[in-house]
Amino acid sequence: MPLKLSLRPGERFVLNGAVVQNGDRRAVLILQNKASVLREKDIMQSEEVNTPARRIYFPVMMMYLDEAGADRYYDEFVRRMGEFMGVIVNPDVLAECVNISRLCMTREYYKALMLCRKLIEYEDERLGNVPSGLSAGGDAG
Repeated sequence: MPLKLSLRPGERFVLNGAVVQNGDRRAVLILQNKASVLREKDIMQSEEVNTPARRIYFPVMMMYLDEAGADRYYDEFVRRMGEFMGVIVNPDVLAECVNISRLCMTREYYKALMLCRKLIEYEDERLGNVPSGLSAGGDAG
């Protein structure tokens, strides 16, 4: 099934590791085969990895963007997920953690990444954080 991307003027995204930027007009791209695509708003920079949930998101994002090298990031993901689950008591959030882990084990990284956004949202609500950079909503992939 093709993936349709509607891009705003100047919007950037990563396509199979390459950073691509749209021109000065709205554009629609249709990807006909499987590709790793991540919109700019879903890309987390290393300096933004400053909370437990973001420490889970980042290695999942790297596994998605570099699927061939995913094993390099998997151990970090497992360690960070274990730490996070060790302090969470909310059964719904724990269930999301299990789902994220299952998706990573089956290499469904984009789906796992979108669930990680819920962890960030949960964390931000609990800690009173104002998200910087990565918002809780998204629609790319």
